[in-house]
Amino acid sequence: MSLEKNISRLLLRKDEIEERLSSSSLDTADLMHLSKELSDLRPIAEQAAKVQKLKMELSDAENLLTDQNADAEMVALAEDEIQEIRPKITEEEYQLKLLLLPKDKDDSRNAILEIRAGTGGDEAALFGADLFGMYQKFASQQGWRFEVMEISETGIGGYKEATANISGQEVFAKLKFESGVHRVQRVPDTETGGRIHTSAATVAVLPEAEDVDIDIREAHLRVDIFRSSGPGGQSVNTTDSAVRITHMPTGIVVSQQDEKSQHKNRAKAMKILRSRLYDAERAKQNAERAASRKGQVGSGDRSERIRTYNFPQGRVTDHRINLTLYKLDKILMGEALSEIINALLAEEQAEKLADGQS
Repeated sequence: MSLEKNISRLLLRKDEIEERLSSSSLDTADLMHLSKELSDLRPIAEQAAKVQKLKMELSDAENLLTDQNADAEMVALAEDEIQEIRPKITEEEYQLKLLLLPKDKDDSRNAILEIRAGTGGDEAALFGADLFGMYQKFASQQGWRFEVMEISETGIGGYKEATANISGQEVFAKLKFESGVHRVQRVPDTETGGRIHTSAATVAVLPEAEDVDIDIREAHLRVDIFRSSGPGGQSVNTTDSAVRITHMPTGIVVSQQDEKSQHKNRAKAMKILRSRLYDAERAKQNAERAASRKGQVGSGDRSERIRTYNFPQGRVTDHRINLTLYKLDKILMGEALSEIINALLAEEQAEKLADGQS
């Protein structure tokens, strides 16, 4: 479908929604759905109007060039205006195409963040804690809510595993490319010889699933209740309130022990389980769609090394887009993380445009 036809179709849809919203017969569900669709269409309509205005200005200037009654000064002004408007149209049409790219339906969702220490022992766990802190600070700067769900500590400040629920605006859209292996190169505090060690931690960002997304049958679950084993949770329990849920068809196991209430631990565990199952289905669909494509930014492969944090050089390199920033401290403080995230989003958009998905 051509750009013009696509725009015309969307503008007609916008008018139709506005007309329906003026009706008083809509129920709450329809009202919410249509309002969301309208809020998605408005930026497209505004950008299309901007492009149309520039094209009209260009047409007026070009008409002046062929006007026999125009004096030399007016013609010179028109030529300057044409030179100024043409690149503006190119840029604004590009922005319009970006708005028309198919959206990931999960972009507006909240997310479950899971971090696990990988190779490197205590140093990997310390790095896992650094990453968890980085995302916590970044979430705060974005105005998101960061709820710690479970932390399994090493006793020296490291995290073997850590899970959080992050809620807010466009959480998954901004964090979805963080999934994968994060590598750290630094001299551990315990290293007397000054040798640089390489360790790793795995990050998984899952779109938070709703009850309606995944149908989990009770018959497929094995639920074990046990006593919390410290060190581990935010507060170690002395009652049998920790919950381990095994989804037998997939073998996925989720444990929760941070809450003193068995019911709260079960609810948290079910939220994580639901999101893991939803993410597995999403990954399967993405793999099928991407079978013929190469070098995707967001492959979501948890075993893929995506980023290296080199402390001696103060640099962070994202290997998927060959981006290196000498801002390691600011990135770990969450301040400069958005520079990497924005570059990854831009690369994804460029790939989609190149694939002709506009």
